Amino acid sequence: MTTKLAASLREAPATVPALVALALFIVWATDQAGYPLTHWAPGALFVLALLGIALGVVRLRIADVPTPVKLALGCLAAYTVLSFLSILWAAVPGDAWEGANRTLLYLLVFALFALWPQRGRGAALLVVAWALAMICLAAFVALHVDAAAHSTARLESLLPEGRLTYPAGYANANAAQWLMAFWPALLLARERSLHWSVRGLLAGGAVLLAEVALLSVSRGSLYATPVVLVLVFALLPGRARTFALLVPVAAGIGAATPSVLRVGERIEHGHNATGAVHAATTTTFLTALAVGLVVALDAAIESRLTLSEPSARRVHRGIAAVAIATLLVVLVGGWVAAGNPVARIRHGWDTFKSEKGYAANGPGNRLTSGLGSTRYDFYRVALNEFMAHPLVGIGADNFAEPYLEHRRSEQTPHYPHSVELRTLSQSGLVGALLALGGLAAALVATARGLRGSDPLGRAVVAAALAGFGYWMVHGSFDWFWEFAGLGAPAFALLGLACALSPRGRGTPHPRRIGRLGIGVGVLVALMAAASLTAPWLSQLEVESAARVWTKAPQTAYSRLNDAARLNPLSDEAYSLAGSIALRFGDLTRADREFALALERTPGDAYATLERGAIASSKNDRSRALELLGQAARLDPGDPLTRQVLRLTKEGKRVSIEELNRSILRNAQQLE
Repeated sequence: MTTKLAASLREAPATVPALVALALFIVWATDQAGYPLTHWAPGALFVLALLGIALGVVRLRIADVPTPVKLALGCLAAYTVLSFLSILWAAVPGDAWEGANRTLLYLLVFALFALWPQRGRGAALLVVAWALAMICLAAFVALHVDAAAHSTARLESLLPEGRLTYPAGYANANAAQWLMAFWPALLLARERSLHWSVRGLLAGGAVLLAEVALLSVSRGSLYATPVVLVLVFALLPGRARTFALLVPVAAGIGAATPSVLRVGERIEHGHNATGAVHAATTTTFLTALAVGLVVALDAAIESRLTLSEPSARRVHRGIAAVAIATLLVVLVGGWVAAGNPVARIRHGWDTFKSEKGYAANGPGNRLTSGLGSTRYDFYRVALNEFMAHPLVGIGADNFAEPYLEHRRSEQTPHYPHSVELRTLSQSGLVGALLALGGLAAALVATARGLRGSDPLGRAVVAAALAGFGYWMVHGSFDWFWEFAGLGAPAFALLGLACALSPRGRGTPHPRRIGRLGIGVGVLVALMAAASLTAPWLSQLEVESAARVWTKAPQTAYSRLNDAARLNPLSDEAYSLAGSIALRFGDLTRADREFALALERTPGDAYATLERGAIASSKNDRSRALELLGQAARLDPGDPLTRQVLRLTKEGKRVSIEELNRSILRNAQQLE
């Protein structure tokens, strides 16, 4: 085994930095899925360093890089540049800078995994190592939940409203990070060239991943999974082997599902869930173990059994016949269980469009009660913003302000909850074409990899594509682009699939990169590092100030001033300083800080409201009416702003203390 591993690393030395990057992704998966800026920004610097080391140490012949991979890299690089340029026209330039930096991270990850050629063994090492690490993490989460079951408060903190949010912090992202690993684990478990023990671990782990994902009760995962399943059977080779493996895995998942769903139902209805959690944990591990043993045994027998070509064809035809029969049974059973499909679709659409949001759903299990949420309103605003700014969009991560202005719900989302609508609304047709061009080029490269001569390489391409495909499908109706712990592994999988595309021989004497080229590359790397570092250090100062302001307000102000200097585009430091000043009753300083925030982000409804309330409390009625009227235009759906404006029009003074208590209560209700 050691000899094979060493040989794999000699064949593809870029596997080493890629493995290190995967370790970073696992670290992100353990805490909020890499969402906070203070998590992913230093991680992006780390990936940049890995890419630089790889470029300096591992030989790269640009002539050997397949044209589709070059095109994919070029399109993603152009999309990244467009994201940075959008700072110039974004209403909230600080958010646009953060969004551009996150896009830069994905470019760096894709380049690290796609540029250097891979062989089947090295690529399999990467995907298997990542999948097994995610399986181990899922096992830890299941045991952690089980240990917390003895305390109702601890259990509800992990599963608020009966949905597991730990460790991602967001139930849908939590489900997605397990299911992104589920598909590579499932498809590699069918690969004959892998050791039987590894295949068993992957198959049993797939059951475990699916059940831990189910604890999050994510409707998005429920609808994304069958779409990905159809794509796997429609587009990827090895359908018979996929079906043969899917039978025991699906059986194991089905056996444990009732006990797993019972956990959320008991917590949601306020019942003691200790017994349900223990039962679900036990059932999950037992079914995962049973499936793993069955697949391992079958793999061990298969490794020692050689069928003649006619026998293999007969087995293949038999499995295909069983698969078709199973499909018919599933369709008929689904029809009977779901009832009239037309009525179900109509009900789903009606609940999805309803302005009642989640209240539009029917009684019963969250997964099947309807599609009611506020996403329809998010998508409506995003499409309207695209129609209003069709060429280059409104700027990266600049959805929050236009949604406040045009919303029909009480929600205050920062993102449009869709990768496609994010691209259209924030980067326009130019960005959408670049993104589509890059994705199409990458898929062309992966299609070549699926036709490669190495069976293990083909299997890894299929597994990587399935993992990326799940992120893409589920991310079509959720805000997964903003979770680096989801987006970075997705682009790594896509890049790895591209790296398995057959390479040309290149030129016998490739041209060396001259000093000018090296100088430009170093300059670009330094600019990228500076772009990632400044907002990260600024956010650290903001978080530090938020921790100490109650005991050391002057220290907090000083740190917030440093944060504002480090990030000259963001208004966050000034807004926080204004809020702190209000808590200490320093209205003059608060007004000054909010004014500085508005210089950077003129459309900030919160800062405008606070300045209007301060003016009202100082009996400056004309100034208060001007500011509060502007705040009402920026966020016409906010009842609190309308109430403050009404009181001011009636000649009454606004109580700053009561206003901020109301803002805090509203924020807590929306969490």
